Amino acid sequence: MFSSVWDFLKRHKRKFIFTGATVGGLYFLGKYAQKKLRETQEREAAEYLAQARRQIHFESNQRTCNMTVLSMLPALKEAITAQLNSESLTALLKTRPANKVEIWEDLKIISFTRTVAAVYACMLVVLLRLQLNIIGGYLYLDTSGSPSGQAPLAPPDVQHQYLCSIQHLLGDGLTQLMTAVKGAVLNSLGSVSLKQNLSLVDLEQQLSWVRAEVEAAAPLSRYLLADDENALADQGCGLTADDTVTIQLLNETRDMLDSPDFSTVLNTCLNRGFSRLLDNLAEFFRPPPGDSALLAADRQTFSRRVSVRLAKIVTIVNGQINVICSETGKHTVCSQDLLMNEQVKEFAANVYEAFSTPQQLQT
Repeated sequence: MFSSVWDFLKRHKRKFIFTGATVGGLYFLGKYAQKKLRETQEREAAEYLAQARRQIHFESNQRTCNMTVLSMLPALKEAITAQLNSESLTALLKTRPANKVEIWEDLKIISFTRTVAAVYACMLVVLLRLQLNIIGGYLYLDTSGSPSGQAPLAPPDVQHQYLCSIQHLLGDGLTQLMTAVKGAVLNSLGSVSLKQNLSLVDLEQQLSWVRAEVEAAAPLSRYLLADDENALADQGCGLTADDTVTIQLLNETRDMLDSPDFSTVLNTCLNRGFSRLLDNLAEFFRPPPGDSALLAADRQTFSRRVSVRLAKIVTIVNGQINVICSETGKHTVCSQDLLMNEQVKEFAANVYEAFSTPQQLQT
């Protein structure tokens, strides 16, 4: 019996070897596949958790940015009104001085200058979004499992120095901006009589001329961040040539300020800001009571036919800074209108994504 079994095995040896090899191969292949599948699942789970952690950190960073912007609006308004104080002129007009016309002319220029400058100063929203998402990316890397013993990318002193650079927009940058705006306002409205009637369309054209001159004179980024570190040191940021990390952050910020993406977002915000200003002013361009033809007219016809004397427009424009730099209200420009802008949000997300990725910081 054993000999017959042996003969059977010899005759089918090759089949048994092939079958054994196949079964063994399939077994080890299955084990290998299970191992790879487990590794893939673990890697995907780790990536998902990391992404979720980064998303939570990003959203927290955006809330911080929103609160920071709102907290800075009173300081922005104060900085503008301190240099362009129209209240003293309006108080003087109440005394019926002999040079009333000259005072009204000064009030005209100052009122438009500070209102237009306030809309431009809302660039603060985009600048803070940029800065807080750059530093936020660094902070995420510092808190997401950096090797032990490695120096943090953004220690507290670096954060303070870097964010202190926003003082340029509230200081020298704002002064330069108001000088540029005042020159454009003089060229546009200086020769327009206070007795002349202007429609909303006329007023929009005047503001367009002012914008064109201001934005053609110099890049708007010059008002946002100082050109060199010496200027920042003078503002109390405590920056020296040895602060290489802060200087690197500032240089990265300047690169972003010169990028097409930033220019596109900034232009969108400015368009929205001036559009909101015109919407606010439109509330004062109303037809005479009982003019049913104008009441029934479409907005374009309405805005062309209803006109207001420039002297009255001056008093209206003069008070707009209180609305533009308000922390609340549906007519605000600097706060909710721009903070909730989708392009601003998308830009912020892209900046954070870039600076919270290790590979980006190594290039």
